[in-house]
Amino acid sequence: MTALPGETPGTDDAPAEDAPAAPAPGGGADGPSPDGPTAGPDAAEAQGAAAGGAAGAAAVDVVAEAASASSAEPPEAVEESAKTEKPSEAANSSVASADGSAAEETSEASADGSESAEASADGSETAEASADGSESAEASADGPETAEGSADAAPAAELSEAQAELAAQRELRERIEKRKAEKAAPISAGGGLSGTAADLLAAVRAVESGEKAGTAFFARTAPAPAPAPASPRPAPAAAQPPRPAVPEVPAPQAASPEALEAVRAVLAQGGAPEVLARPAVDALGEQAAELLRTDPWHLLAVSGVRPEQADGFARALLGSECGPDDGRRTAALVGRLLEQAALRGHTALDAAAVRTALAGHAVRDPDAAVLNAVEEGVALLFGEGGDAEPDETDAEDGEQDEDGVLEADPTADADAAPLRMFLGLDRYALAEESLADGLARLVNTCEKTADWTEAAAGAPSPSAAELIRTVASAGLVVHNGGEAARAEPAALIAAARGLGLRAVGAAHSEDGRRRLAAATGDPATAVTLAGLLSGAQGPGRDEDGALALDLLVVLDAPQLDVEGAAVLVEALADGARLVLSGDPGVLGSAGAGRVFADVLAARACPQVVSRTPDPGPIGELVSGIGIGELNQVDAPGKEVVIVPVRDAGEAVHRTVQLVADSVPRAFSIPAEETQVITVGHGGAAGTRALNEALKQRLNPGPGRCGGFDPGDRVVHVPAPGRAVPGVVRSADGEGLHLDCGGVPVVVPQERVESSVRHGWALSAHQAAGMRWPAAVVVLPGDAAQGLSRPWVYTAFGRGERHLSVVHGVDRALPHAVAEVPAQERTTRLRPLLEALLTPDAASSTG
Repeated sequence: MTALPGETPGTDDAPAEDAPAAPAPGGGADGPSPDGPTAGPDAAEAQGAAAGGAAGAAAVDVVAEAASASSAEPPEAVEESAKTEKPSEAANSSVASADGSAAEETSEASADGSESAEASADGSETAEASADGSESAEASADGPETAEGSADAAPAAELSEAQAELAAQRELRERIEKRKAEKAAPISAGGGLSGTAADLLAAVRAVESGEKAGTAFFARTAPAPAPAPASPRPAPAAAQPPRPAVPEVPAPQAASPEALEAVRAVLAQGGAPEVLARPAVDALGEQAAELLRTDPWHLLAVSGVRPEQADGFARALLGSECGPDDGRRTAALVGRLLEQAALRGHTALDAAAVRTALAGHAVRDPDAAVLNAVEEGVALLFGEGGDAEPDETDAEDGEQDEDGVLEADPTADADAAPLRMFLGLDRYALAEESLADGLARLVNTCEKTADWTEAAAGAPSPSAAELIRTVASAGLVVHNGGEAARAEPAALIAAARGLGLRAVGAAHSEDGRRRLAAATGDPATAVTLAGLLSGAQGPGRDEDGALALDLLVVLDAPQLDVEGAAVLVEALADGARLVLSGDPGVLGSAGAGRVFADVLAARACPQVVSRTPDPGPIGELVSGIGIGELNQVDAPGKEVVIVPVRDAGEAVHRTVQLVADSVPRAFSIPAEETQVITVGHGGAAGTRALNEALKQRLNPGPGRCGGFDPGDRVVHVPAPGRAVPGVVRSADGEGLHLDCGGVPVVVPQERVESSVRHGWALSAHQAAGMRWPAAVVVLPGDAAQGLSRPWVYTAFGRGERHLSVVHGVDRALPHAVAEVPAQERTTRLRPLLEALLTPDAASSTG
């Protein structure tokens, strides 16, 4: 099965097994039957479908119309699937099936063991984080997908958004690697390590040998001294109009025939299908054949290959030379565990969880395996907690508990935190360190003498005035609020430009950019983040290569992953101001990290909390969800409607009726302005099934354009973490022609299957950062285990004028809102910021 663009293959295919839903606080519908809802896509019998505890008004005309139509005709829109799509769990010793499909990758998560060690109660969010745009592992293996070429109509010198963004990331990593290489020479214990990583490795070995306590090695980092004030900046130049967006045309990086032939020979020798040759070269480079021959476990770098399959490949090549504790195998497994954790949003993993997962893969000595991975440079080692400066007596009494947590002598200070060890991939470690340094640089180099009093006095609201006053005296500010609060950053941008500053706002999506431009009244003030970094939008760069900006406001900041944020902050000049604005209640970034939440938690900069509430019944409903309450709201204009369903088949049928008939007739909102949102991609009411049914009703056709027809709504993934809605216009020898929010995009034929999917129905992660006049949220019975408060908050907030909830999960909905918070992500940014920025740099306002 082909994975959707922007999803980890197979992650959402297997519907969650429903347990009887817990009763929601404050009552609700009658409870489910004693047996509870039946698991599976076609048997989700949710009792109490009226959902008395769910949000919304009583049945109104829209629902009556849908119910009437349902009773008059059978649900012909889609047949209920008799089987649930599930990834294969066969632990065979051969490599993945001959088609090279990555559909079986989901089973790795449970096989790795790290999933169970790190997963939270929010199963859906974990799946969504890897399923909706967080395909960095896939994209890196696919090579061509991560690099977007220039449009034929564009000048040859201009790069596409994806190319420029990835080039900037490469440049940043090279610069950080150079700085890292200039540190102290590697110690003898770790051939590929230097600086802090090498010191940490030595510390762990000393603790494990009993020579010293772990607390003897990790002293609290002193705050970085503030640099000298920056020299006065020249007067800002007049803002340039935004450049037209460059159509995104992927430029495949063709592997040489020689490399492909060499890899095919190695794969054949190991009993692996030849179809893996191209993905292997994409993932490993031109030397893939040599790497696979000397270390067969490099095959795990190919998306869709599971550990047991790589083991079979290795046995075929190495014979008796390999075993479960082979250093090459254990290093590859550690790297894989960390990559899988990154797909779930983590930038690091507790070393104890890694050891547990390795034991699940038959590694007899997980401790040695972890140290070997560190020595080989596969992972970096970090310590957290412990006393800053213990005395010599304490240093002799350190112990290591059974979970691998290094603890001080129990007779020592009871308030001292135990020392815990974490493992992380260097790409995320370097990104977090660079981001922390960059944010500290902005805080310390900001000129705080400007007088913005008059600008604040003319602000349209008290919250906007507070934001303007705060930004006047700070280089880094966090602003949080709902949809209505977006007017405050718009007022800030207008005020800054009135003072002669170069100020723009960057949104996560083209839809967000249009809404910001409408709020400021000036299209030149609004860009997309990708367009700003690529140079396709915004003021461009100055002579030093920095963005020519004095103030940058990033909207939808929760969607920033740590690598993207590091690239962005690195591009800002000394003295520039940065405002991170967003709603902390929405789903987090598709990529690894939790930048917005970590900056909030570190409290190392001023925070402005908006006092502007979201208006109307939808705003009231979503605001309650944000604090864990699913309240009934008055909706005299039918702004919120609940449509009860009994199973997934009825959910699909009612959804099609709402989009095609009821909502357009009752609200004059055409079908193309209504967005369907559901929990996952697989199952009988996932995005695949819904898109198939909606296409049959709204735009039937043979799919002559690579499976699509002109007029089809689609979602295009031009780069990891980006889901761009669009409409198919035509197809020719160049590829598939799309209109993505007014921007023409041409997707080459060879990339259509992997980067374009129908888009009438999206997941909540794909929909984050965008809004539509109407939203239909589909909650079939088999989706109960995929719900969480952030998921419901995000999905219910996508409709501007109308929200329909196709409801079949009974009490699981209020339970998720009240009891299932956001999934925790393990990151290092918060402690890094706390060490670099002094507490007096922050003050909360609002």
